[in-house]
Amino acid sequence: MNKKLMALILAVVIFLVSCSGNAPSTTIDVTMTDFQFTPNAFTVPAGKEITLNVLNNGAVVHNFVIMKLGTSAGEAFDDADEANVFWEERDIPAGGDLSVTFTAPTEAGEYQVVCRTQGHIASGMFGTLTVVAAE
Repeated sequence: MNKKLMALILAVVIFLVSCSGNAPSTTIDVTMTDFQFTPNAFTVPAGKEITLNVLNNGAVVHNFVIMKLGTSAGEAFDDADEANVFWEERDIPAGGDLSVTFTAPTEAGEYQVVCRTQGHIASGMFGTLTVVAAE
């Protein structure tokens, strides 16, 4: 009986720890590789200044593009997507790193994050920025 209880407690603890990773933060730390963002999901408070820390461990240039709420770049970023960009940091060189700030959207919701380098979205280099009401 004690082993079952301990297993249950451990499962609950693991669940709670995994859920806490979605708490809103004013800092985004992301590593870019070919072809993914790690992590690929971010939660930020609406309207707050956000610090983005990027490390490009990939072999080519990458970008961090936040699309406007309700829009998607689809399978490939093209000229038509330019009007749907909320914010972006472009041309982060292979092996490069940077730290920049931007103001999070004021409207809560899920925003698509993509790398606009040709072929990267189709290869899986996209994620989600979840904006929640600021406390």
